[in-house]
Amino acid sequence: MKTARPFIAIALLLTVYVGMVFALQRGGGGFGRQEFLNPSGKDEPSEFYFSRLRYNSGPTSGGSFGYRGFRGGWSQDFPRADNDCLVVIRRLTRIDAPAPLNVVDLDSDRIFNYPWIYAVGVNTWGFTDRQAQRLRDYLNRGGFLMVDHFHGEDDWARFMSGMLMVMPEATVEDLPDNDPIYRVLYTITEKFQIPGEVYVNTGRTYEKDGYVPRWRAIRDGQGRIVVAICANMHLGDAWEWANTGEYPEKFSGLAFRVVINYITYAMTH
Repeated sequence: MKTARPFIAIALLLTVYVGMVFALQRGGGGFGRQEFLNPSGKDEPSEFYFSRLRYNSGPTSGGSFGYRGFRGGWSQDFPRADNDCLVVIRRLTRIDAPAPLNVVDLDSDRIFNYPWIYAVGVNTWGFTDRQAQRLRDYLNRGGFLMVDHFHGEDDWARFMSGMLMVMPEATVEDLPDNDPIYRVLYTITEKFQIPGEVYVNTGRTYEKDGYVPRWRAIRDGQGRIVVAICANMHLGDAWEWANTGEYPEKFSGLAFRVVINYITYAMTH
């Protein structure tokens, strides 16, 4: 009987290996990603979807395409940050959000089903002309885009390069402390820099040369905010690190209040 044990162990290892390969092939490489991507293209009935924008990473121009696989800039901290934020939304609000996480592609008409979309690492984004037009149509029809996690002057210039493809006449403004978006649910009276996980190891709240947090926005012709800009900050990390003892509650607490206000504003304005 003893001589059979090595063969049993090998068989078990082969079973685990085959299972891992199968999971990677189905999910694109870990994290159980197939749970969050909707291959059928059909949405469950839900008042709200936590929707992340999938975009091209790298230079694009006209009809050329950049990289938008799962290792692209759009997917940073996905799905954990999004999931942790969605859990808090379900606990702290009456928004009916039973649906799973959602990834939105600009080449799909499904983008028009969602009032609020979240995008990260937007210093790496790029659009074809058709994709820029699609995102412009989404915003013109009442959609709301929240961008997060880009830092410093170079990142800002790259973000604006893509943003001006979408909204050539866009005017960016610094949001005043008394703007209605900071009163729509939570009253936010103090806006400080919300750092990423870099804070845990270094104590720094900034990355690159993004020393000062930028609470900015772009409005449509009627004065409604259509793009909320969290520059020189990383709210996604604040959601993701909220349950760890190393990351201060004051950062994650503000990050949750801000995103809930932005979502509420998007659904009521």
